[in-house]
Amino acid sequence: MPDSPRRPRRSDALVHDPSRAPARAMLKGTGLDDAALERPLVAVVNTWTEVMPCNLHLRALAEDVKRGVREAGGTPIEWNTIAVSDGVTMGTEGMRASLISREVIADSIELVCAGHLVDAVVCLVGCDKTIPAAAMALARLDLPGVVLYGGPIAPGRFQDHDVTIQDVFEGVGAHAAGKMTLADLRTLEDRACPGAGAGGGQFTANTMATALTVMGLGPMGTGELPATAPERAAAAAAAGRLVMQLLADGTSARAFMTRASLENAITAVAATGGSTNAVLHLLAIAREADVDLAIDDFDRLSARTPIIADLKPGGRFTAVDLHRAGGLALLCQRLFAAGLLHDTPTVSGLRLAAEAARAHETPGQQVITSLAAPKSATGGLAILRGNLAPDGCVIKLSGHARTRHEGPARVFDSEEAAFAAVQAGAIVAGDVVVIRFEGPAGGPGMREMLAVTAALVGQGLAGDVALLTDGRFSGATVGFMIGHVAPEAALGGPIARIREGDRVVIDVATRRLDVDADLATRADAPSPRPRPRGVLGKYAATVASAAEGAVTTRDDRRADPRRSS
Repeated sequence: MPDSPRRPRRSDALVHDPSRAPARAMLKGTGLDDAALERPLVAVVNTWTEVMPCNLHLRALAEDVKRGVREAGGTPIEWNTIAVSDGVTMGTEGMRASLISREVIADSIELVCAGHLVDAVVCLVGCDKTIPAAAMALARLDLPGVVLYGGPIAPGRFQDHDVTIQDVFEGVGAHAAGKMTLADLRTLEDRACPGAGAGGGQFTANTMATALTVMGLGPMGTGELPATAPERAAAAAAAGRLVMQLLADGTSARAFMTRASLENAITAVAATGGSTNAVLHLLAIAREADVDLAIDDFDRLSARTPIIADLKPGGRFTAVDLHRAGGLALLCQRLFAAGLLHDTPTVSGLRLAAEAARAHETPGQQVITSLAAPKSATGGLAILRGNLAPDGCVIKLSGHARTRHEGPARVFDSEEAAFAAVQAGAIVAGDVVVIRFEGPAGGPGMREMLAVTAALVGQGLAGDVALLTDGRFSGATVGFMIGHVAPEAALGGPIARIREGDRVVIDVATRRLDVDADLATRADAPSPRPRPRGVLGKYAATVASAAEGAVTTRDDRRADPRRSS
């Protein structure tokens, strides 16, 4: 019986056309030969960098991915893109680069893969923005693709307990309040990050790794596998073989980016008390994949999903503990038992329910609770609206039991001004800290407010104040915190008209965020910053509302996200 005809490949235009001899000559200059060029060309997109531990080990891991591609009959071609560390830039002007980097990473992956006519893609990711950016690029390209997360960092040890980068940020506030000595803060600083890997708790990187695994884009069991685990090499090689199987089957990335799979991702984020940044990133992925997903879907799905993972920052355990307990497969097994997940395909070839059925629970583990005794009856976030946020905002509910706060507004036009007030002891119990002009366009770049929120925790105020901003929060944030207020101040949102001392009411039960003032009669506060030049200026001119995922790709089918109320 004759062999079935080979499926056409994108790279055929380089390999078989006589007029492409110059292209082949260039590729042969990299060490490839005719046999290598006859095989499928697989991009191994690396986000390796020495600027942070999250992506530090990805250079070595890429060699294992390439080994797997070769074993399965492909030709891997590795190249690198950028990465910006949230932890390093936090609280500085550099943090403006963080969310913007998501777009640059997605654009660069799309451009090189499209420009070089590759047949399939493996994206090696680590710190926060590289994960959603990889998914966004794969959605645009719609090639066979796998996203391989480099894994979480091991916790550090300080004064006989596990610590993460969250503890260091909170230590800054504790030191300012006289509750921690400078020597202890320095020791904590020295020990919190013991090596390679991304944030130790269910911070943004681990939250997004969870989301992409449950969506089906990442292989089950690799997201929570510690960065330095010996099994990492085999998992990376397996990812190389997986992408070759997807190519052989003709399965492209959008097969794993459906309404059902995105609902699964939201449910997993809610069940683990994950980062509010998942709202931005999953909305952006949905936009790129042409999936109809709205900010209110997060509220609906979170409201029906219990928190069943006792993970930092709101809980006790780290991502490494999750791995030891039974991993995301065990979490999915619980969620399937509750009827909360759709049975969708995954890159492994197994459907999600089959992956969950393979879970092995460690006897006596306390990281993933039973459905009968959840950490909370509802998920870790909610969407509020009101005269301060007519287009919506996100409140993090995990890590505390508060559902209402009313108090006077303490208004700041930058993160730095708010942080200085906290450090000076000017914020008191009952206050509502308002930080504006930190939105996607107004920042620009929508900085995370972890320096401020952690300082409040360190000073013992987390349970007594609220904070709202048109910026965003780190996944390590805890407390009664509201972000992504939309429309943002720089685009004429009502938050630009709030004044010092206005009475702010936050009511989770009614999903309301209001101020007791006639905002329509007031003028907008002026932006404190001139219009930037360069990449920040280009971003500010093109970015959509946080309620639309802060994307920079135009979609004329949707209403203008910059509308004011």
